[in-house]
Amino acid sequence: MSKSRVKAVALSLIALFFLSTIAISLSAPSKDFPPNTATSTTEISISSGEIGATIAKDLARLGVILRSSTFLSLATHDSRALSISPGIHRIEKHITSAKALAELLDPALNSGLVRVPEGSTFSDVLSLLHRSGVKGDPGVIKVPEMYSHSGSLEGLLAPATYSFGTEITTSAALREMISHFMSQSKNLGLDRGYKRYSPYDVLKIASMVQIEADPIDFAKAARVIYNRLKINMPLQLNSTVQYANHTRGKIALSKNSISRPSLYNTYLHTGLPPTPISNPSSRAVQASLDPADGDWLYFVTVKPHDTRFTSSYAEFEGWVTLYNNNLANGAFK
Repeated sequence: MSKSRVKAVALSLIALFFLSTIAISLSAPSKDFPPNTATSTTEISISSGEIGATIAKDLARLGVILRSSTFLSLATHDSRALSISPGIHRIEKHITSAKALAELLDPALNSGLVRVPEGSTFSDVLSLLHRSGVKGDPGVIKVPEMYSHSGSLEGLLAPATYSFGTEITTSAALREMISHFMSQSKNLGLDRGYKRYSPYDVLKIASMVQIEADPIDFAKAARVIYNRLKINMPLQLNSTVQYANHTRGKIALSKNSISRPSLYNTYLHTGLPPTPISNPSSRAVQASLDPADGDWLYFVTVKPHDTRFTSSYAEFEGWVTLYNNNLANGAFK
């Protein structure tokens, strides 16, 4: 066979291959919506423990993706799919399976996420849960004995970001937060307490440290509290009075608020308040278990991120004057 003949046959085979490929692609059903063809948005509810096959079917049923099998195949081979959180996810319709997975992993699109901030209170957490659509009253929740002295859940709701499905109730959500707190506490050694102070005492101290100081000063603030308790000196902490008066966030205290009778008024009463006053961070708990060494009895934040510690009342008074001047000049705005 001549070279030209061979070349012609080869070209014919190549052409036939491409024609066959095109024919197959035209006849094969599409596995995904084309990219960049999203139409509108919808919501998909994902429950805790829901399997990938169910999620894939719901995505297809809602018109998010074209075929459930395509998403399921993608999720099976992409380990990130294991991180899909329960909740109500806002998601576009008529998108590729890859984009659907990306949107399901985006926390900004999940209204089932609840972030409990460091320093929040029980009341704050209830508001967060209800705003997130969690239903029901807290009811009576049993807590471990070493933290149940007052019957309060204050301080026992570990700061973290939680992911709840639509089926979650308020009491179940709170139990999950307490469980996380107990796990965290065990890791930190809180259940052993500190010297003569019980775990609950340390938790109260950590809750005050959280509000009173910047993280860099947590261990120093904890030492001041221990030093005052040792000599039976009133703690005189603004944070406890503000907690009792529901005025958290304000910088200064009025004379009237300091004189109000309350067991949380550490200007009137010595010792620790009846309960924690916030949900402290693990860092605040750690600082309260391992306070800094020092003889300080006083501290004051003279301006943001400038907290000073001393054992001298005269020096403390001078810093209070500086604080008042800075406050009047708007340093704390």
